[in-house]
Amino acid sequence: MKVMGTDGKEYTMEPEADLADADLRNADLRGADLEGAKLRRANLRGADLRKANLRSADLRSADLSGADLSGAKLRWVNLSGANLKWASLSQANLSSADLSQADLGGVDLEYDNLSEANLMDANLSNADLTDTNLSGVNLSEAELSGANLNGIIWSDETVFPEGFEIPEKSGT
Repeated sequence: MKVMGTDGKEYTMEPEADLADADLRNADLRGADLEGAKLRRANLRGADLRKANLRSADLRSADLSGADLSGAKLRWVNLSGANLKWASLSQANLSSADLSQADLGGVDLEYDNLSEANLMDANLSNADLTDTNLSGVNLSEAELSGANLNGIIWSDETVFPEGFEIPEKSGT
């Protein structure tokens, strides 16, 4: 699959592709197979990545604000320092993902699998985590003000921010 970037360059969307610094704002990447792709610092603002395969991809410091990643495969993805503000990640699999220092403010994470993910120092203010699996997740130093935590699933291995009022356990 080839896509024309907003920077006038043509990009090939394939597993292991080197797309670092690519400008793919508002690109239609639905169902794209980008497993293991290098998208570090890529501009994917407003991109349509529904049901895309981004397993093990490197998206460190990428801009995914307003992007639609509903149903995307994001297991083992590195989103450290990425901007995901107001993105849709509903029903995505983010298990074992690195989201440390990521901006997830206002993000829809409803029904997601975040088990074993690293969310250390992440911004989750006003995010919707309804019925999200947080088993074994590291949330130390994460910002959770205004986040909807109704029905979250967490385990004894889940690390919440210091001083955070831990919700009643609703699953294991």
